[in-house]
Amino acid sequence: MLELKDLSRRYGDTVALDNLSLVVREGDVVGFLGPNGAGKTTAMRAVLGIVTPDQGSLTWKGRPLDLATRLRFGYMPEERGLYSTMVIEEQLVYLARLHGMGKQAATDSSRHWLEVLGVAERSQQRLDGLSLGNQQRVQMAAALVHSPELLVLDEPFSGLDPMGIEALGEILTDQARQGVAVVFSSHQLDLVEGLCERVVIVNNGRDVVQGSVQELTSSNKLLSVAVEGDATGLWARDLTGVEQRDLDHGKVRLLLHDDVTSDDVLDVARRAGRVQHFTFERKRLSEVFRDAVTR
Repeated sequence: MLELKDLSRRYGDTVALDNLSLVVREGDVVGFLGPNGAGKTTAMRAVLGIVTPDQGSLTWKGRPLDLATRLRFGYMPEERGLYSTMVIEEQLVYLARLHGMGKQAATDSSRHWLEVLGVAERSQQRLDGLSLGNQQRVQMAAALVHSPELLVLDEPFSGLDPMGIEALGEILTDQARQGVAVVFSSHQLDLVEGLCERVVIVNNGRDVVQGSVQELTSSNKLLSVAVEGDATGLWARDLTGVEQRDLDHGKVRLLLHDDVTSDDVLDVARRAGRVQHFTFERKRLSEVFRDAVTR
């Protein structure tokens, strides 16, 4: 289990991390979410030892992180982190050996992951000869080549086409099934919602929301309502104590404040016409995110 506890980091007057805490267990896929500049990359770099926190602790399986432990981690930075003029297979073998693998095992693993990620035919090319999407696939291979116990991935789906996104999602799910702890950042919230068991949302360096996707998106305050003959949701404008989220084919999605009940909404809807649709809905993860970072 990876645990970050009360991490803080300042750069001059800029607060990058402010008592941030999170846990990633073996076999978990955790989405690490937040707006640009929220502190996600700083926290990830702290896990890898690239950044030293001003205070707080980082542990793996209850022990402080050291170089030997970090050699068992796989990291994929948001920026291109490989040697652009080096032959792809050569640098994957080189990186695997830095993590302690023998030459043949490193070669076999490099070829395996290049095949799985669909870039095996490019193995003898330089990295800078590949498209951005294929460079991203090679970066993923570099994170996986040494069979890590923990994967820390900063925007791993960036630049990938839909087939690449699907393939990478399957790889991360499979790694989790094998007991690997996976944490990744992404702005593609629909993808995160489908792939992750848990999410941590950070803002201004602090963890503001944590929990399972199931519990965070469940709601007894989000209604979807349609009234016959009112395709624009005009009837809902008579409501007080609710927030209209959107309108889809005549169905209005309404977030109820604490002092409003579903019966209150139903009474107003009935006065407007025949109610065709009235049900509670789950929140979208994008709504959970928006609510968390705009408090």
